[in-house]
Amino acid sequence: MDFQQGLITTIHEYGLAKDPVSQLNKDLLKRPTSILIPCLFDEFNRPALKIIKNTLKELKNLNQLVIALSASNHDDVLKARHFFKEMPFPVHVQWTNSPKVIELLKDQEKNGLDLLGVPGKGWAVWQGVGVATKNSEVVALFDADIRTFNSNYPSRMLGPLLEKSNGISYVKAFYSRLSLETNALQGRATRLFVGPLLSSLEQLIGNVPFLQYLQSFRYPLAGEFAFTTDLAMNLRIPCDWGLEIGLLSEVYKNVRISRIAQVDLGIFDHKHKEIGSKATEGLQKMSTEILSSVLRGLMEHEAKTLTSSQLANLEVLYRRAGEDRVKQFSLDSSVNQLPYSRHKEELAVHTFGKLLRPAINKFLESPVKQQLPCWARVLDCESKLQDDLEKAGGL
Repeated sequence: MDFQQGLITTIHEYGLAKDPVSQLNKDLLKRPTSILIPCLFDEFNRPALKIIKNTLKELKNLNQLVIALSASNHDDVLKARHFFKEMPFPVHVQWTNSPKVIELLKDQEKNGLDLLGVPGKGWAVWQGVGVATKNSEVVALFDADIRTFNSNYPSRMLGPLLEKSNGISYVKAFYSRLSLETNALQGRATRLFVGPLLSSLEQLIGNVPFLQYLQSFRYPLAGEFAFTTDLAMNLRIPCDWGLEIGLLSEVYKNVRISRIAQVDLGIFDHKHKEIGSKATEGLQKMSTEILSSVLRGLMEHEAKTLTSSQLANLEVLYRRAGEDRVKQFSLDSSVNQLPYSRHKEELAVHTFGKLLRPAINKFLESPVKQQLPCWARVLDCESKLQDDLEKAGGL
């Protein structure tokens, strides 16, 4: 815990705020607000979603809860609706992969819109944003697997946005990723890949503004964020594991940095991914797609690309930076009496490092990535699509 500020306005957790629910309910009267939760039906069989539901139930003045649900059949959708039936505010369960939704979105190909995307979180977020922004000025997104969810999460994420005079358009979460079972550090993709990668790229191509921006976020891969509707409507949505970096890139393009904040949510735990045994699995696949998103952002905002001679340099720089981070995390864990395997962490760094050259070469072959178009463009083409999508996904 500290009080330092940087390029991005940082809201620290001092542990002194009292009765966050009462204050949030008052603030929710200032601006109609929706909470969006992209969700697989499997999450209804795990305890985290019940914790989230019971916490959100206290928000009497929430305008709407939108569940962007991927489900295999109509019965699962009915079960999801029943799960949320006692909430004190409207709940819309958007069946993202329903036959009617697929038919509706496929029909937009006649207008030159490719809206089907790749099934996953990005596609669910895009649909959820379309529904949630209809009647709200502010939207907050939380994942469905957060095991540590508590009333501070929505209170702190929404607080900067609900008071218009703050001038904030986008809020990003950061937190301490610790395992509830072992207290071990988690978040390897952020700690051991993204952090060293951004540091290495800075050494290689210079401290350009976009890299400064990304490095100013304490947890750039955090999946929890909130934004104003006018911003949300103008963001393209990536459809792969580059979602978080891709959204940060979109925010960078659309708003001044002074209108962005990051908020400390404290201790945080959710489902963990394994490294994977090959480049198409687990954190390896995730990191490959994150790398592409970073490189694409450098092209878009800085007109920077890596040459073949720089690839070898990046591999060496990343390995050095990653091993330095491992040493730092080892000391941090030791002083805090957290379990830590320096050997396993360095193995992870080496695995990530081997991905760099093939991933970059593949990216350079096809750097333009399909992103779901922003809702402002979609509605310009088909003005009733928000209503039609809500109806198709709600049946």
